[in-house]
Amino acid sequence: MSRTSTSQDAAPAPDAAPKADSPLVHGLKQRHLSMIALGGVIGAGLFVGSGAGIAAAGPSIVLAYAISGALVMLVMRMLGEMSAANPASGSFSVHAERAIGPWAGFTAGWGFWFLLCVAVGLEGIGAANIMVGWFPDTPQWAWVALFMLVFCGANLTAVKNFGEFEFWFAALKVGAITLFLGIGTLAILGILPGSDAPAPGLGNLTGDGGFMPNGTDGLIIGLLASVFAYGGLETVTIAAAESENPVHSVAKAVRTAMWRIALFYVGSMLVVVTLLPWDNKEVVAKGPYVATLDHLGIPGAGQIMNVIVLIALLSAMNANIYGASRMSYSLIERGQGPKVLGRVDSGVPRLAVLASSVFGFVCVLLSYWSPDKVFPWLLNMIGAMILVVWIFIAVSQLILRRRTEREEPQKLVVKMWAYPFLTWVALAGMAYIFYLMTEQPDTRKQLLATGTLTLCLAVIGFVRQRLAEKRAISS
Repeated sequence: MSRTSTSQDAAPAPDAAPKADSPLVHGLKQRHLSMIALGGVIGAGLFVGSGAGIAAAGPSIVLAYAISGALVMLVMRMLGEMSAANPASGSFSVHAERAIGPWAGFTAGWGFWFLLCVAVGLEGIGAANIMVGWFPDTPQWAWVALFMLVFCGANLTAVKNFGEFEFWFAALKVGAITLFLGIGTLAILGILPGSDAPAPGLGNLTGDGGFMPNGTDGLIIGLLASVFAYGGLETVTIAAAESENPVHSVAKAVRTAMWRIALFYVGSMLVVVTLLPWDNKEVVAKGPYVATLDHLGIPGAGQIMNVIVLIALLSAMNANIYGASRMSYSLIERGQGPKVLGRVDSGVPRLAVLASSVFGFVCVLLSYWSPDKVFPWLLNMIGAMILVVWIFIAVSQLILRRRTEREEPQKLVVKMWAYPFLTWVALAGMAYIFYLMTEQPDTRKQLLATGTLTLCLAVIGFVRQRLAEKRAISS
C-alpha cells in the first residue's frame, strides 16, 4: 500500500514506509474471507473454556458475552474502516504506523506476532491431548510435530490452499454451532424430536441464586473470560490484503461477521444456561456444549464435540501461522525486522512462515522443559496483548479518520458508527477492562507481564525510529 505524506504525519524512517507493490499474491476469494471472518474466533475457548465463565458468572454470562461482543463489534468496525481504506497485510500495525509513528506499528505488530506464535503452541498441545485420548500409546509431542508440519506445509504453498483449509474448517465449526443452536432452541420450546422432556422455562435463569448468583464479582470474571474469547477476528483484515478485491472483501467480511459472531456466542451461552443449571459440574468438567448435549440425551455427544474441538484447534493453528507470517512479513517489508525473513517465493513469504512455525514449536517444547516457570510466563505475557492491539486500533482510527475525510474521503467505504463518540466509548471500555484486571490476582499477573512486554517493544521501536530519523537527516 502507499503512504500519503502530510504535515501531520509522524516522522517515520524512510525505510519504514509500506511498499506500494507487495509481491504477495491475491489468491483468496470472497467465500474464503467470509468464512475466515466467521470461523476465526470460533475456537476451543468457546467450545470448552466458556464453562469456567459460566461457573463464575452463572446466567449473567449471557450479559458478559453481550457486553464484550459489543466492544469487539466496535473494534472491528474501526479496523474495517481503516483496512477498507488502505488494505495491507500488516493490518492494524500499518495503520498504527501511519497514524502514530513507526514505533507504534513496531509495538503492535511484533506484540501480535508473539501472541499468535504462543497461541499456535497452545493449540497444538490442545489438539495433541485429544489425539492422545483416542490413541493412548502415542506421544503428545509427535502429534504436535505432525500438526505443525501439516499446517506449516499448507502455509508454505499458495495462499489459496490456506484459504481452502480455513474455508472448510470454519464451515464445519459454523455448522456445528448452528446445529447446536437449532437443537437447543427446540429443547427450550419443548418440541425437540424424540425427547419427552418439558420446556425448561426460565427456572435456570432466575433460580438458584438468581441471574447473577455470584454478584458483580462473578460477572466481572465472566466478562474478562469472554473478552479474550473473541480474539482472532483481526486475522480477516490481514487476509483481505491477499484477496481478489481487498476493499470490497474486507468491507463485506467485517459487515457480515460481526452480528453473526455475536449471535453464535451470545446465543449459545443463552441456550446452555437456559437448559442447564449454571452450577452443574459437568459444564466445567466436560464443557458446556457436551454437557448440554448429554443432558438432552444426544448419543455420542462427547465424541462428537471432541471432533469439533479438534477441528477448532487445528483451524486456529492454521490461521495463526498464516497471521503471524503475514504480520512479520509486513514488518520486515517496512524495515522493522530481519531482512532475511522478507523473501517471497511464488507469492508466499516462506521464511516468515517457517520462523513463525518454529517459534510456535519452541513454545511447545518449553511446556515440557519448564512447565512451571517459563511456559506460564509466556502465557501471562500474551494475557492482555489483544487489548493492547485494540487500543492501538482505536487510537489509529481516531487519527486516520480525520486525515482520510480531509484528503481522500472516497476511501471511506466502511465508516465507524457515530464517530468519534463510539470510538471514545470503546477506549473507555478497554480502560475499564484493564482496571478490572488489576482487581483479580490471576489477571493482575497477566497485566503486569503483558505491560512489561509492551513497554520493551515500545522502547525498542522508539529507539529504532529515532536512529532511522538521524540516519535520514545525516544523509
